Amino acid sequence: MVKDIMTHDFESEVILYDKKVIVDFYADWCNPCKMMAPVLEQLSEEYPEVRFVKINVDENRQSALDYDIQSIPTLIVFDGGEEVSRCVGVKTKDMLVDALEL
Repeated sequence: MVKDIMTHDFESEVILYDKKVIVDFYADWCNPCKMMAPVLEQLSEEYPEVRFVKINVDENRQSALDYDIQSIPTLIVFDGGEEVSRCVGVKTKDMLVDALEL
């Protein structure tokens, strides 16, 4: 399951979490983001040890600014609170598994 979070949740849900977290920066109007949503849901079921969260950039502009989100969808992998990789744009499931080091 991909959990929807807000800027005020970011620290507790992502930064303070001691394991791997995939953060999906998205917007409701973004068609490529809509294409990625079912892929991320599927990955969240296949990798239960990884936390999957999504954050709407329109409703949470500060988080988008903090992480220099230039285009969406952008996926950022955090491990132990540190950014370890980032993936921008629509990707296949296999491409995401490789890019996100799952």
